[in-house]
Amino acid sequence: MLRHYENIMIITPILSDDQAKKTAKEYENYLIQKNGKIVHQEHWGLKKLAYPIQKKQSGCYHLFEFLLSSNLVSDLELKLRQDERILRFITVKLNKYGIEYAERRRNKLLKKDQEL
Repeated sequence: MLRHYENIMIITPILSDDQAKKTAKEYENYLIQKNGKIVHQEHWGLKKLAYPIQKKQSGCYHLFEFLLSSNLVSDLELKLRQDERILRFITVKLNKYGIEYAERRRNKLLKKDQEL
C-alpha cells in the first residue's frame, strides 16, 4: 500500500543550481523506478543554514511530496545518507492533516503563480 510522504533535502552549496536540480531529478527518477508517485516538488534554491553543516553556511533546499510503499522508504533514506552531495534530509509520513495542509500550500502557490 502506498503511503504519503514528504522529504526535504539540503544539497551541498558547492554544486551550481543546475547541478542541484539534476541531483533532485536523480531522486525523482529513483522514486518513480521504485513504483512511487511524485505528488509535488519544489526547488527552494540556496538558503542560509541556521548552523554550519560540514563547514557549509548555506545549502540548496528541495522538497518532494510523494507516494511510496512504506518498506521502500528505508532504501531511499539509505541512498540519501550515502550521497555526499546531500548535507541533510528529513522524511515525514503525512497524516490526513498533513496531506490537507500540503494541498492548501500547493493551491496557494498555484494561485500566486497564476497572478504573475
